[in-house]
Amino acid sequence: MTKTILTYGLIGGVISTIGYIITILTGHENMTNAMIIGFASMFIAFSLIFVAIKSYRDKQTGGVISFGSAFKMGVLMSLITSSIYVIVWLIALYNFFPDFAQQYGDKIVEQMREAGKTAEQINAQIAENAILVENYKNPIMVILYTYMEILPIGLLFSLLAAAILKKKPQPAL
Repeated sequence: MTKTILTYGLIGGVISTIGYIITILTGHENMTNAMIIGFASMFIAFSLIFVAIKSYRDKQTGGVISFGSAFKMGVLMSLITSSIYVIVWLIALYNFFPDFAQQYGDKIVEQMREAGKTAEQINAQIAENAILVENYKNPIMVILYTYMEILPIGLLFSLLAAAILKKKPQPAL
């Protein structure tokens, strides 16, 4: 089980960071496209949870796996994938996007203005952005924000995979 978790968790981590690589190579002016690419790479990475659990169930346990074992595998793979994603984001943030929080906040305000939001709504967003920019000065906060971005998706995939792929032993005849 450990080998399967490590193998697929590491592959998932590499896939989840493809969004960063594409963004760095193509430029990050269009944050909407960068987010779409990033979340698509996360979904592809976490899809490996299904592949890993099914492979383990079919090849290692004679076609049987409990919900608990499958969920445990999914959670551990999610933690590995998410940790790689967080580490790569820290490297990308400090080397390529040092003003990410400010640019992200400015983009949200710009979109709100274009959408015709009220001055009160825009001012509330500006205040929220200031908190984000301040929080992004602390690496621990960056790590927490980044885990909050990716880990819930992995946990959801883990739950779904465990529910779908669980298989009880067939009763003896």
